[in-house]
Amino acid sequence: MINRILLNNISQKLFKNKAIILLGPRQVGKTTILKQLAKQNKNVFWINADNIEDRELMAQPSAARLKALLGTYSIVIIDEAQRIKDIGVKLKLITDELQDVQLIATGSSSFELSNSINESLTGRKYEYQMLPLSFDELVNNSNLLDELKMLNHRLIYGSYPDVINNTGNEKEILQQLTNSYLYKDILEWNRIKKSDKLIKLLQAISFQVGNQVSYHELGQIVGLNSETVESYINLLEQSFVIFRLSSFSRNLRNELKKSHKIYFYDNGVRNALIANYNPINLRNDIGALWENYLISERIKYCEYNHIYSNKYFWRTHSGQEIDYIEEREGKLFAYEFKWNPNKNIKTPIAFKKAYFDYEFKVINKENYEIFISDNR
Repeated sequence: MINRILLNNISQKLFKNKAIILLGPRQVGKTTILKQLAKQNKNVFWINADNIEDRELMAQPSAARLKALLGTYSIVIIDEAQRIKDIGVKLKLITDELQDVQLIATGSSSFELSNSINESLTGRKYEYQMLPLSFDELVNNSNLLDELKMLNHRLIYGSYPDVINNTGNEKEILQQLTNSYLYKDILEWNRIKKSDKLIKLLQAISFQVGNQVSYHELGQIVGLNSETVESYINLLEQSFVIFRLSSFSRNLRNELKKSHKIYFYDNGVRNALIANYNPINLRNDIGALWENYLISERIKYCEYNHIYSNKYFWRTHSGQEIDYIEEREGKLFAYEFKWNPNKNIKTPIAFKKAYFDYEFKVINKENYEIFISDNR
C-alpha cells in the first residue's frame, strides 16, 4: 500500500460541517483511500453508484427516507457519484438534513458532478483532485535515490497505482485502462456515440504533446468538425484524461494570444494510446515525454501542496518560447525543460524585454526533483 498525500489532507477536514468532494480519473485510487478512512471510522455507509441497486437507493430520496437510511451513520460515502441523477440536489439534501453526518462523494468526471455541486454546495464543501501517484508519494514509499533511478520507467509507463504495483504487467494494465475504462463516463454519455472517433482524437493529441494544437487540424485528422473536436476535448479534460495550457500574453504584438497545448495526466496513458513502449534510447519523442512528465508532476505537486497559480506556456510568432510559466502573487516563474543537461539555455530576449518581475530556471534530468518534490 502506497500512502497518498490526500488521505491525511481529507482526514483533517472530517466533521467540519462541510461535504468532501474527491475528483479524479478512474483507477487512480480514490476508492482505496476512502476504504482506509472507513477502517478508521467504523460507522460508515457506502454507496457505490456504479451499481444500479445502489443508485436506486438515491433515486427519489426524501428528507424522512434519508434520515431513516443514513441517520445512524457517522460517515456516508457516495462513490462515482456522477452516475446518480440530480446528484447535486441530493448531496445538498443530505448536507442540510443530516448535519451530524460527514458526507464524502467521489467522481471520475466533473462534467456532471462538479457543475451540479457548485450550484448546490457553494461554500459548504471541500473539493480535492486526486491524480496518478506523484513523485513525492513514490519517494515516500521507497526513497529519493530509488525513485530517481526509475525516471526512464516513469517516462514510458507512467504512475497509475496498478502499474506501479504490478511490475512486469505494465503494458497489459495500460491497455485495459485505455481501451475504454478511463473514459467510461464519456462513452456512456448520450451525446458521445462515436467511440472510434474519440480514440482517434486521443491518438492524434498523443502525437502533438508539447506542440500548439489546432482544433481544425485535429478535426481533419479524425474526421470531425472543429466544434465537435473542442467539445470532445472539453469532456476528456473534465474526465481527467488530458489538460490544456493556454498561451501567456500581456497583449504584446508579437505574442501568441489564443493558442493551446494539450498534455496527458499520465505518460503511460499517452504511450499506450500510440502503442509505443520503446525504451528512451530508441525514441524520437523524448522531448515530448519529458515535457509531459514534468508538467503533469508539477500539477500534482501544486495540487497537493496548495500552491495556487495560473499556468501557461509562452511563445512569440517569431518562435521564441518558454515551456511553462506559473503566475502567482504578481510574479512570473518561468521554466524551460531540456532532457540534455549540457545544453546552455538562456531567457528569451523578447521575454526579458517585456517582463521584469520573474524567475527563470532550466529543468533537466539532473535537477528535476527541485521542480516536482519536497524531497530534495
